[in-house]
Parts: sequence; C-alpha cells; structure tokens
Amino acid sequence: MTDETTPDVPARPSEPTTPEPIAPIAPLPVPMLRIIEVGLAVWVVALVVVLVVPALHEGDRDWWPWTCVAGFVLGSIGWAYVRRGRGNASDAA
Repeated sequence: MTDETTPDVPARPSEPTTPEPIAPIAPLPVPMLRIIEVGLAVWVVALVVVLVVPALHEGDRDWWPWTCVAGFVLGSIGWAYVRRGRGNASDAA
C-alpha cells in the first residue's frame, strides 16, 4: 500500500554515473551596424513626426525634438565607433 502524498522516487543506481562533457556554445553573430542603422532611422522618423504634429513640440513638450536630435547624434557616434571596429568584442584585449 502506498501513501498518496509520497511521490514515487526511482531507485538509485548502484554505480555513480559521470555527466558527459558539454561542448562550448559558440556566440551568435549579431549584425551591430544594421541594428544601429535601424535605430538611427527610428530617431529620424520620430523627429519628423514630432515636427509635423504641432502639439508634440509646443508648450511643455518643446524639448521633444531635441531628444530626437540627441538620439540621432549619439547613435551616429556609436555607428562610427562600431564601424571603425572598436565595438567588436572579438578584438577586445
């Protein structure tokens, strides 16, 4: 007779087994320049939308266009940095 609250536990093997070695996982290639270029395009689209809709750049929101410009400028610096090869982890010391 078994107790319903006790889970069925399999019997232990008589000999201990050693785990098989796991092969190292290779990193996936990531197209960083393409990701940065998409981000730059999103900032340009956001800037156009903010400038076209007057309610998005008047009054308390007068700083919104400058946020888009800052995102584009900083993204451009990041694009140049990665383009030169400094943002490549395989070349890191």
